[in-house]
Amino acid sequence: MQEPFDVKGIHIGEGRPVICVPVVEKDAGLVVAKIRELVEKKVQMIEWRVDCFGEIGRPELVKAVLEEIRPFVKDTVMLFTIRTVRQGGNTALEEKKILYLNEIAAKSGSIDLIDLEFFEATKPEREIRRFQRMGVHIIASHHDFHATPDDRILHMLMEQMMHGGADIAKLAVMPNSVDDVLRVMRLTNDMKQKYPTLPVVTMSMGGLGVISRVCGETVGSCITFGADGAVSAPGQMQMDTLAGILDALHASIA
Repeated sequence: MQEPFDVKGIHIGEGRPVICVPVVEKDAGLVVAKIRELVEKKVQMIEWRVDCFGEIGRPELVKAVLEEIRPFVKDTVMLFTIRTVRQGGNTALEEKKILYLNEIAAKSGSIDLIDLEFFEATKPEREIRRFQRMGVHIIASHHDFHATPDDRILHMLMEQMMHGGADIAKLAVMPNSVDDVLRVMRLTNDMKQKYPTLPVVTMSMGGLGVISRVCGETVGSCITFGADGAVSAPGQMQMDTLAGILDALHASIA
């Protein structure tokens, strides 16, 4: 059974959710500059959304960015994410090329976590184990930008990702009603009760789902995403506003 873990002094899996800030710039220089800026702001976790990178099809340039940021991210948790069009992202890159880029990231010395789209992978369990052996943690993820499936499917998705062996299971869905938002929060709490040590990330996207991005400490979601400027998904709050809300809630809960 997966358990909470520490990365570079950041505890993931329990307590106040970790704020992860996405970097969505298209140009290599802007990617590096934004990551450096976020490091200087002492954010807890940075997500490089590589599917937004204009040169994603050139592995040597992805590697060059990773090499350039290595010296100044040694104390900052880094997440490497390639979100495909099928999962609401910006690339239709074929699986073998995505896996190759993930391998470059895992071996770079710059990356601590890799997001793996669990249901898009041909053999996700094998890839999870392979990348873990390279020394990175894996987030098994699934995104639905159109709807919130019924409760049976929500539980099935989470259970399959959990049994796949990833360090974190992540589910993000789009609500069409307040009830959809509440169902996602209830799912998260159900997973917390059934698998109390499993690190889980859930969110209900868009304006309706904003509440799901701040209640993680109560229901059991261990990472939440906040923007510093451009957002990477609908419903993201700016990171400073998000941090203030999380701090206030944490103080009240404690």
